Amino acid sequence: MTGRTPRLGRLRRVEPEGRVSRPVQARGARPRRRGAQPKVVALGGGMGLSASLAALRRITGDLTAVVTVADDGGSSGRLRDELGVLPPGDLRKALAALCGDDDWGQTWARVIQHRFQSQGEINGHAVGNLLIVALWEQLGDHVLALDLVGKLLGAHGRVLPMSAVPLELQALVKGHDPERPEDVDTVCGQATVALTPGEVQSVHLVPVDPPAVPEAVAAVLDADWVVLGPGSWFSSVIPHLLVPELLDALMETKARRVLSLNLAPQPGETDGFSPQRHLEVLGRHAPKLALDVVLADEAAVPDRDSLSDAAKRFGATVELATVARTDGTPRHDPELLAAAYDRIFRMHGRIGPWR
Repeated sequence: MTGRTPRLGRLRRVEPEGRVSRPVQARGARPRRRGAQPKVVALGGGMGLSASLAALRRITGDLTAVVTVADDGGSSGRLRDELGVLPPGDLRKALAALCGDDDWGQTWARVIQHRFQSQGEINGHAVGNLLIVALWEQLGDHVLALDLVGKLLGAHGRVLPMSAVPLELQALVKGHDPERPEDVDTVCGQATVALTPGEVQSVHLVPVDPPAVPEAVAAVLDADWVVLGPGSWFSSVIPHLLVPELLDALMETKARRVLSLNLAPQPGETDGFSPQRHLEVLGRHAPKLALDVVLADEAAVPDRDSLSDAAKRFGATVELATVARTDGTPRHDPELLAAAYDRIFRMHGRIGPWR
C-alpha cells in the first residue's frame, strides 16, 4: 500500500437492454469487519500482469499473483535450458510490479530488472532471474524462495508460479507459413507463439494437464476477487485455464471474477482481434468458465453491443473505463486502472468499506 488515493476515472457499465444497473452481493460473500481489505488474486504473465499488479497494490494489501511458467525466450529460456528450472522472468516482473513507490521499493525494482551487458555468458541475464534461481537451488522450494525474495524487496503482495514444472506452450496456427495460408501447423514455444505471423486457433500445454501449485489453488479458493488479464492472450492469459486444478478452482471459488481486456491487439498473436473476439477464444478453451465483470478501456471498444453480448455468454456485465496512459501508447495507467478496479470492487459485492 502506498497510502495514495488513485485518481478516479470514468467508469460505465454496459447493461443488456432493460436491465437495471445496481450493486450486487458477491456469491457466498463472508461477513467482514469494517475496514477489511479484499483478498485479490491476479492471474497472468509478462507486462500485462505487471500492469494489473501495479494497479491492484494501490488498493489492497492482500494481493497474490499467480504467474505462467511457459516462457522459453531470453534469459529465462537460457536458465531453463541450462539448469532445468522454472523460467523466472515473469515471476521477476511480477515481484518488481509489487515493489512500493518509496526509495527502497523503487531501488530494488530497478535492481532485479537490471540486465547485464557484456561480451560473455552473462550478457542479457536479469539480476532478478539469477537471484530467484539461486534461492530455488539453495532452498529447494519454489514458493518459499519467492516469498523470501518478496520479503527482501518489501513487495506489496505474494507471487506464485501456476505450476511447479516447466511448461511448453504449443499452438495450432493457420497460415504460420505464408506460402501455405490455409494449412494449420503446430508451433512450439511461448516466444514463437507470441510472434507467429499466422492466426492462432488454439493453444495447449506440454505436459498435458500439469499439476498446479497448491498455494495458488488455495489462494483462488480463498479470494474475494480474481482478476484474469490483461496480457498476451494465448501465451499469458489462457494458459491458466489449461491447468486442470487451477481451472477447477476458478469455477468453484466463491470469489467474483473480472476479466481485464487489452488496450489493443497484440502483433502476431491477436492481430485483428476485436474485444469480443478475445472473449470468444477464451470461451473455446474454457467453455464452463463464468465471469462477473469484463473491464475494457472505453476508447478500445468500437462495438459495445457486441462486447456486451459476448460477456453475457459468461454471465458477465461490461464495465468501460478510461485506463490507458495519455501518451498514446497501448499501456495501462496504474492509477487509472487502480481506480477502475476499486470502483468495480465497490459496485459488485462490496460489504462495508474495504479500507
